[in-house]
Amino acid sequence: MKLPRCFAPVALTALVLASTALAQTAFPTKKVVFTFNPRLTETDLTEIKKAAPALDLVFPSRDKLMAELADADAIIGGVNREQVLAAKKLKWVQVNSAGVENFLSIPELKNSAITLTNMKIVQGVEIADHAFALLLGLTRRIDVAVANRATETWPSLANYGPPLELSGKTAVIVGVGGIGTQIAVRAKAFGMTVIGVDPKDVPISPYLDRTVWPDRLDAVLPEADVVFISAPHTPTTEKMIGAAQFAKMKKGVLFIAVSRGKIYDNLALVDALKSGRVAGAGLDVTDPEPLPKGHPLWTTGRVIITPHIAGRSDGEGARFHEVYVENLIRFGRGEPLRHTVDKQAGY
Repeated sequence: MKLPRCFAPVALTALVLASTALAQTAFPTKKVVFTFNPRLTETDLTEIKKAAPALDLVFPSRDKLMAELADADAIIGGVNREQVLAAKKLKWVQVNSAGVENFLSIPELKNSAITLTNMKIVQGVEIADHAFALLLGLTRRIDVAVANRATETWPSLANYGPPLELSGKTAVIVGVGGIGTQIAVRAKAFGMTVIGVDPKDVPISPYLDRTVWPDRLDAVLPEADVVFISAPHTPTTEKMIGAAQFAKMKKGVLFIAVSRGKIYDNLALVDALKSGRVAGAGLDVTDPEPLPKGHPLWTTGRVIITPHIAGRSDGEGARFHEVYVENLIRFGRGEPLRHTVDKQAGY
């Protein structure tokens, strides 16, 4: 039935009020505080507001951060214990890294109902590229060539030792998550046999010839020509590669670490390099970091060390951005979040 003209504004106002009330009932207001600037554009903000109108996004200055956290439902960015304690209503924390061990050292976060999400999987591509850059630097003797540049010498091949082919070699990848899976893709493309080590039942993949649980690590290490470390740092994985594990590797193995330095015993690695058990190592991660002057890893054997830069690339920003936007919308709508961390497992 058509409303009389005099009733139309009243009816329209009632409809708007009813719709607003319904939207607020379906999606109650949630305050999200950013502890860093993820460079959301006006287009992003419009998209988020349209999809989740009840979200209140707050980008406070440093001096106003703690006050804004008092009634925050979510935090985007790094967080410390003081901030977690200040945020009495906190339900969700989104961090901008794959590793979360520093955040899980906060008991009020770890032992709570607060959801923690990270950047696992999205940080796999660039780190896998870096792992192979380190490996190829060793197999193709690029490290030796770079050192020769300082003396402006052109040595014969006999001074290098023969560069190595990867085709036909075996890679053991410790940790087959977002990083390890991408390493497996590259290893298989180079013609390698690929063995994964992971506590989860990894789905059948054309990039993995087989996978074993960590309790079978020592059984597969003797097969490896290359060992990749791409597992997260947890109490279970700390120092999981020590003297006993290096002793089980075949003579001439190459060792590549790109996730966390605390997963391997670096002094045991030094001994393995000195003995020739490990022919070379590519390390983007060490313990401690920065690696101090005078540490034997700087001078023992053929070791390429980069300053924990594997997770940086020109493409990471776009992938991070996608996670921020989608998870904000999902949080505003009360939907499951992407990349949720198992806080007890540590990843």
